[in-house]
Amino acid sequence: MIRPTQDREFYIDLDCVQGNANNLLATAMYLANQVGLDGDKIIVEMKSGDYINLVKIFDKYFGKYVILETTNEELLNA
Repeated sequence: MIRPTQDREFYIDLDCVQGNANNLLATAMYLANQVGLDGDKIIVEMKSGDYINLVKIFDKYFGKYVILETTNEELLNA
């Protein structure tokens, strides 16, 4: 789920350094290992498009574990 910024404990703020592509890729690999998913497959899928695609794929696999927050309308409407 992607939503406007709110105060929560387990979230990634896409509007700051936490939300850069490299951090999202590293977090995806870490989480994939933690929950038993194929991290290499997910990383390839995340890298297959632009930043919006990367965020959407991250959310697809890890949206039940991590809340992505942003004020960026383009990401909110993706």
